[in-house]
Amino acid sequence: MTTYTIVFSKQARKDTDELTQKQKVKLQEILTNIIAINPYIGKSLKCDLEGLYSYRLNRKDRLLYEIYEDDQTILIIRIIRTKTHYGD
Repeated sequence: MTTYTIVFSKQARKDTDELTQKQKVKLQEILTNIIAINPYIGKSLKCDLEGLYSYRLNRKDRLLYEIYEDDQTILIIRIIRTKTHYGD
């Protein structure tokens, strides 16, 4: 079984700093146990974001990443913190 190497962009590092400790632990578990093993499990994006993937971390947050097959690397581009219209 091939395991991909995870690399963070500068912006993704900043995004990670804004997470709580509990969210950081969950992110690490998802990256290690899911994304690094099967990065294609995420949703393949279309149009302007074609070639990128999105994976839901929780109800509000998503991981945006790109897969590089040549060197078995996943570039984490952003951790997107969405705001809902319910005020939470």
